Amino acid sequence: MTRLPLASVSFVESTGVQIVKAVVIFAFVLVVVPMILLLERKLLGRFQARLGPNRVGPYGLLQPLADVLKLLSKERFTPSTAVPWMMAMAPAISIFTAVVTLAIIPFGDVRRHGLFGASYGLYGIDVSIGILWAFAFGALAFYGLMLGGWASGSKYSFLGAMRSAAQLISYEVSLGLSLVGVVITAGSLSLTQIVNSQDHIWYVVPQFVGFCIFMVAAFAETNRPPFDLPEADAEIVAGYNTEFGGMRFGSFFMAEYINMVAIAGIATAMFLGGWHGPGPGWLDPIWVLVKMFGFIVLFIWIRATLPRLRYDQLMAFGWKILLPLATVNALVTAILVAT
Repeated sequence: MTRLPLASVSFVESTGVQIVKAVVIFAFVLVVVPMILLLERKLLGRFQARLGPNRVGPYGLLQPLADVLKLLSKERFTPSTAVPWMMAMAPAISIFTAVVTLAIIPFGDVRRHGLFGASYGLYGIDVSIGILWAFAFGALAFYGLMLGGWASGSKYSFLGAMRSAAQLISYEVSLGLSLVGVVITAGSLSLTQIVNSQDHIWYVVPQFVGFCIFMVAAFAETNRPPFDLPEADAEIVAGYNTEFGGMRFGSFFMAEYINMVAIAGIATAMFLGGWHGPGPGWLDPIWVLVKMFGFIVLFIWIRATLPRLRYDQLMAFGWKILLPLATVNALVTAILVAT
């Protein structure tokens, strides 16, 4: 089968194409988050031997719409000890960093003379720093949680903010090191070039240890169970978002689900061959979506299976086990590639 030309960082698109891409990314987010929310509630119901949402609309399909309307109609309350403008900024920062990360997820290669005769790549942007783009904005994401907890003027929110800072910084190191082996093997930071280098073998095979480390660290980075300590309801009420209500509360959780999609896309591109799969080239985006769907189901499955860790277990596991493993994996990969 003839493959399309390699997507290069020097590939320049017209302004109109870039505007359309930005609109498509935001539309994708607005459509996929309610779908994931419904999928999670339905799957959790099946895992726990119950029905799940089945009242609103046929088979409960309109439940996400009901949730949004409920959040929109709730009263927005700001404590007297809070800093209002900082509380408003916090969820905006979380959503912004999550959406921007989606821009580098490749759904296919460059299309020459595609729709309406335009040439475009099936990704938001292909920057020269590649995966470092995701880590740059991921490093900013914790400011949303930190700011939200600190600005609320609540001790429970502040404890959640401190947990967020410690957890995200700790596991971000392991997350980054887990991908160093892939970058060394591919010889590029660009996600499109990394996907193209997996034409014969997916990197989940030679980098299986890195893949496992990446997935564990990804659960901690997205605050998903069993690493949801920043919002542990049994200990600190709701952590950093205790004082948030209405759509501000909903925005934090929207950012969490967008981060799940972003992590699924990065894992698909770095380890599972991205758009590579049997069939013609027009199936490329479908293969990416299928692989991302598998990761989303895994996130939900783990939530229904494993209990929440204690905070000392969380930190000890990250620094004493995960980080040394990620370091050894990167060093071994560098030695093997060099020799």
